[in-house]
Amino acid sequence: MSSTSDLAQPGAGAPPKSGRTRFAAWPLWAVVAGIAGTVGTVATDLRPAGEIEAVANGEAYAVTSADMIGLDPLLGRIGFTAGLVAILCLIVFAAAWRRHADARFTRSTAARVVSGGLIAATGVITLGYGWRGALANYLGPEAGMYDEEGLFVYYMLTDFGAYIGWTGLVASALALAWMAFRERSVSRILGGFSGLFGILTLGAIVVSGVPGLPGVFMPVWLAVTGLWLAVGRSRVTEPDPAR
Repeated sequence: MSSTSDLAQPGAGAPPKSGRTRFAAWPLWAVVAGIAGTVGTVATDLRPAGEIEAVANGEAYAVTSADMIGLDPLLGRIGFTAGLVAILCLIVFAAAWRRHADARFTRSTAARVVSGGLIAATGVITLGYGWRGALANYLGPEAGMYDEEGLFVYYMLTDFGAYIGWTGLVASALALAWMAFRERSVSRILGGFSGLFGILTLGAIVVSGVPGLPGVFMPVWLAVTGLWLAVGRSRVTEPDPAR
């Protein structure tokens, strides 16, 4: 993902410098975004009580419009709020990455794939969490504006809406692995972790056909990656000698 001239950059083929770990604060935006994403997607997933009970008993359950009345609007509002936090933090992290990584490693395609995946995910999850917030609103403060069939439409949009949007981070994870093993600008441990998450998530989607799996795994990857970049050793978080 980088041209031959990338490798000619000073230190491009050298491993991250050793020595005392330098703390970098800007990757912590990824930590908050990942945690908020897990809360807004998995921890507050809106499901009818009948479906939850059936799944716990290992049984199948067909959700119908009649189940909409029993959904918890407060849980939906919490999920929407957490999703909103994830969106805002992702935007800030993407901007910080472009400032610290894209601007420094100007010939690295992989660095731009990382930021591109972050931005793509931000745009899609804005819709996913927005639909969840709308459903919570029509179940709560504006209850009665839509009948059960209307609420069921919003429910189907939220079923995978917030989950699918995290797919862009699969590309970011794989690009980070490339930066670690090909360009040596990221810790190899972090690169191996990122590559493993990216490949396993992508493989699970292809094998199972479930498009929402990125919403389960990639926020976790994002939080761990942000923490590692903040406290670990990687060239992308070192001070730019040109500045």
